[in-house]
Amino acid sequence: MRVAYNAPGSLIGSTRVADKLMIVLVNADPSEPAELGPPLFQATVAAAMEYEVEIIITGRSAELARDGVAKQLRVAPDGQTLYALMQDAHRAGVVFKLCAPALGITDDELVPEIAETVGGAYLI
Repeated sequence: MRVAYNAPGSLIGSTRVADKLMIVLVNADPSEPAELGPPLFQATVAAAMEYEVEIIITGRSAELARDGVAKQLRVAPDGQTLYALMQDAHRAGVVFKLCAPALGITDDELVPEIAETVGGAYLI
């Protein structure tokens, strides 16, 4: 089976393919880690395909940005931790940002993969 994709910035007819991807994790519940694995995996794949990828974490999902939380959560009982998936994504080039207000999480409580904290207007 042949799988094709359009490279970032390429043309389909006269339309240019986007070269950026933004994933917003807002209401995914950290107590259901199986919900959080797929967007992290998709972001990693997109970054490997040379897309510019950002994951914005906010709302209930912001707990993932707190150091120690994602290390305790597994996508499947024998699977990787969510933190390992975050690290893989970060190594692939995904930029993680925390959108304030984020449940009172301070900068010194953040996992090192969080590049910056942004305000709500960042998403508009």
